[in-house]
Amino acid sequence: MKKLFACLVMAVSSFSSHAFAAPACTDFVPDGQFPKLTNPRMAPKTRMLCYSDFVVLHSGVTHGPLWSAEHLTRDHLEDAKEMTRTNRFFEDDRLPAGEGATLADYKRSGFDRGHMSPAGNRWNPQAMAESFSLANIVPQNRENNQRLWSHIETAVRKLASKYGDAYVVTGPLFTGAQLQTIGASRVLVPTQIFKVVYVPSQQLAFAIVADNTTVDRYDVRSVRDLETQSGIAFPGIPANVAAQSKVTFNGRAFAVKKWGW
Repeated sequence: MKKLFACLVMAVSSFSSHAFAAPACTDFVPDGQFPKLTNPRMAPKTRMLCYSDFVVLHSGVTHGPLWSAEHLTRDHLEDAKEMTRTNRFFEDDRLPAGEGATLADYKRSGFDRGHMSPAGNRWNPQAMAESFSLANIVPQNRENNQRLWSHIETAVRKLASKYGDAYVVTGPLFTGAQLQTIGASRVLVPTQIFKVVYVPSQQLAFAIVADNTTVDRYDVRSVRDLETQSGIAFPGIPANVAAQSKVTFNGRAFAVKKWGW
C-alpha cells in the first residue's frame, strides 16, 4: 500500500465536501489496459506508481515519467473548477534513492516543473496534492508550459466535458543523440511532449505532439503514428480508432472534427 505523505494527510483531513472511494489504477486507462513499452531500451528501472486520480510509469533512467494516464469525466471536471492549486511539489518516497528527480534538480534550471497529468484536472484535495509529485513532472520550457500546452490542456478538458469522458495519456519524447539534462540527478529534458486523447462515446482518438521549446504550433497525428515514434503502445484503444489519421483539433478555440477515411 502506498505511503501517505504529510501533505496528502493534511489534504484528506480537510476533505469533507466531496466523499469519494479510491478507484483502482486500471480505472484510469481504457478497457483496464495500461500503455505498454515496445522499445526494450526504455524498460530498465521502470516502476508504476498509482495515485488516487491518475497513474504514472516512472523511469529511473530519465528520472521522470514515461507516461501519465488519467480518465477525465464531466462530473469530475466540474468539481475541478472549484479546486485551489497547491503548488507543493514533492519527491515521491516510493522511488528508490537515485531514481527520482529532486526539488534541487529544478532549482535555477530555467525549466518549469511541467505536469503530465495536469493539476487543473484534479477534482479533490488528495488528487490535487498528489499531482505535484515529481514523478508526474518533466522539465518543460516555461513559455510552452504556460501558454501553448496550457491551451491544449484546457481544450482537452472541454472535449471531455462535451462528450462525457475521455481517457488521456501524456508523456515526454526524447529524440536525438545529444539530450540535455538538469540537476545533479541528470534529469533528462524532453525534446517533445505528447498527449493521446481517446473519447469512447465518439470512437475518436488522436495524438498531439509539441516541441518542448518556445513554439506556437503542435502536430495532430494518429495514435498509431505516435506509437511508432514513441516506443509506447496504447492497447486499450481499438485498432481502427488508433489508426484514424484525418482528425483536426484546435487547442486554442476548442474544436475537433473527424473526417472520413
